[in-house]
Amino acid sequence: MKSILLIENNADILENLKEYLELEGYQILSTNNEKRGLELAMEFIPDLIICDMPKPGIDGHEVLKLIINTSQTAEIPFIFCTTACESKNKADALKLGADDYIVKPFELETILNMTRNYIHAGSKRQKFLC
Repeated sequence: MKSILLIENNADILENLKEYLELEGYQILSTNNEKRGLELAMEFIPDLIICDMPKPGIDGHEVLKLIINTSQTAEIPFIFCTTACESKNKADALKLGADDYIVKPFELETILNMTRNYIHAGSKRQKFLC
């Protein structure tokens, strides 16, 4: 069973997304805390990470940098899920190494399609580094 790590500060979004993806057959690891998210990523090495971006303390950008710079997790596809909808935010996230970026609110079918694509194809980031 493929696994997904969800790091999301909004409890309702976290629970809805977790439930939806579980119904689609994925094992879900979830947290509303970035530090705990990093711990889960290192311990379980999920097949995909979906992470909220703006946070106090460790933000989504820091999570991504730590994931990319750790050999065990560097190849995990990473999607930002955020309310930050300016094109500069997306460009910055992709430049940092995120594989994709989805703006809230989103259709569950859209994130499911993204999930399937990245779990099947892997991270675009790694393909460019080869």
